[in-house]
Amino acid sequence: MRVGVTGGSGVVGRALVRQLVDDGHEVSALARTPASAAELMRLGATPVEGDVIDTPGLSPLARGKDWVFHVAGINEMCSPDPDHMDLVNIQGTRNVMEACRSEGVGRMILTSSAAAIGEAQGTVGTEESRHRGSYLSRYERSKHLSEQLLFEEADDLDVVAVNPSSVQGPGRATGTGKLVLDLLNGRLTFLVETTVSIVDIDDCARGHILAAERGVGGQRYILNGSSSSLSKLVHVFNEVTARDLAPKFLPGWVASAAATAIELGARATKRRPPVCREMVRVLRAGHVYDGNRATRELGLAYTPLETTISRTVDWFRRQGMLV
Repeated sequence: MRVGVTGGSGVVGRALVRQLVDDGHEVSALARTPASAAELMRLGATPVEGDVIDTPGLSPLARGKDWVFHVAGINEMCSPDPDHMDLVNIQGTRNVMEACRSEGVGRMILTSSAAAIGEAQGTVGTEESRHRGSYLSRYERSKHLSEQLLFEEADDLDVVAVNPSSVQGPGRATGTGKLVLDLLNGRLTFLVETTVSIVDIDDCARGHILAAERGVGGQRYILNGSSSSLSKLVHVFNEVTARDLAPKFLPGWVASAAATAIELGARATKRRPPVCREMVRVLRAGHVYDGNRATRELGLAYTPLETTISRTVDWFRRQGMLV
């Protein structure tokens, strides 16, 4: 297949490009910078200069493609510029759709997020969950609106969405990956008990490809390998690493009060806060997702949690990140 990818030099995008190339597909990928172009060439893809917020520049990426994977997006909490995140995540999706439609792309696959499901607190999120109608973060809002846009404005464009939970594995050292690294290195000494959902990075990439090959047009597929309490996750880390991690679990209201003080103090001095209210709000809510539809309909087999953690720790060690 002739394939186009946006966000190919990002964490998920790199894993996707690598698997596409290994599968024998002809891959072109959008590159915003010379460094991104060099990384994409190293992975075996042909870089195409452009940006998702520049509609005319997307046509060369989409031209002649059977599939276009729209992976590019901003995933962050405590954003210093949430309006720019909206521009990239929402308008960027519309721009890619327009390019795919005008160039006659066979299928567009959107990297949405499990956060876009918006299930009511205490329930299991599925592809059929009704959104609760309120947002825990600006990121969740941007991904939910991006996915709505995809399905409502698809018209004759064949579209599918995948909704990964927290993506972990080799290559992930930012976002929640940095929290994992800080925990392992003893820098994260306080936590709030919650439920977290994880998908292995290679399973996430494979789920994208299977959605392109076998997904039903106009549908979404949650990619989630496991859901567990945070305390259980710490236990698994201890088993895998033979360490004795023992973070203290704070009551949720204490964490929220601390986050409020930290955020307001940082804003007053024009600094980006390391912790903010929406971050703790998302953490306290917790998420459990059902990723079985991707197994039933796409044939995706998930990596055991312990294997994902072991691979992640080994990668941190090889990169010299563990103290």
